[in-house]
Amino acid sequence: MLWICRSATIRWQVISTRKPYPSDAPDEEWALVAPYLTLLPKVIGQSEHSLRKVFNGLRYVIKTGAPWHWMPNGPPPWAAVYQQAQRWPAAGYFQALAKDLRAVLRQSAGRTVKPSAAILNNGTLRSLPESGTRAGYDGAKREKGLKLHLALDTLGHLLALHMMPASADDRAKVGRLAQAVQASTGQTIQPAYVDQSCTSERANEAARSYGIALEVVKLPKAKRGFVLLPQRWVVERSFA
Repeated sequence: MLWICRSATIRWQVISTRKPYPSDAPDEEWALVAPYLTLLPKVIGQSEHSLRKVFNGLRYVIKTGAPWHWMPNGPPPWAAVYQQAQRWPAAGYFQALAKDLRAVLRQSAGRTVKPSAAILNNGTLRSLPESGTRAGYDGAKREKGLKLHLALDTLGHLLALHMMPASADDRAKVGRLAQAVQASTGQTIQPAYVDQSCTSERANEAARSYGIALEVVKLPKAKRGFVLLPQRWVVERSFA
């Protein structure tokens, strides 16, 4: 019994003094995000764990793509990281961080704090058994999955992001994204640049209902190889 206790103590000390993972947040990044992540009430269960360690655990899962149960042993446990990862987005903390960071970056680039134009695009992610009923069939790409709908400003900074079944119609996907964009910017977006998949009248009607006019950026007729499209190249870069 004594040997077991000593082994457990040694193992705990090794885990507690582990070397940093490449995914751990550097001091500069933690100094930026900490004020946003420490606003939750002290009575929550995760207060027994260091929020920085919880945040590093979340970064580990995001960077490696590992399942939650595959997180390395050690404080905090994977369940604590998972629960906190649900609370932060639900409380809007990541959205607030992205909004403030976007404003700082736009000002440093000599732009106005609030953008006046956006770029919209989407990509289909193939479904897994865990996707369940959330997945839908994309007839254009002939695959079942989820569609990631992304909106950026003209500098490539995030405005809004939504996941919907790949079977969702144009009005639903464009309308939801347009609503989120205007909520994020305070109704400042007027034109939104899109590709030729968003040319239907239903999509245009949905965008107009939120004060946004869709402008289609077309490929040149004599396309040969890779072509850098005006305005829309920043969203293609994000998907890449």
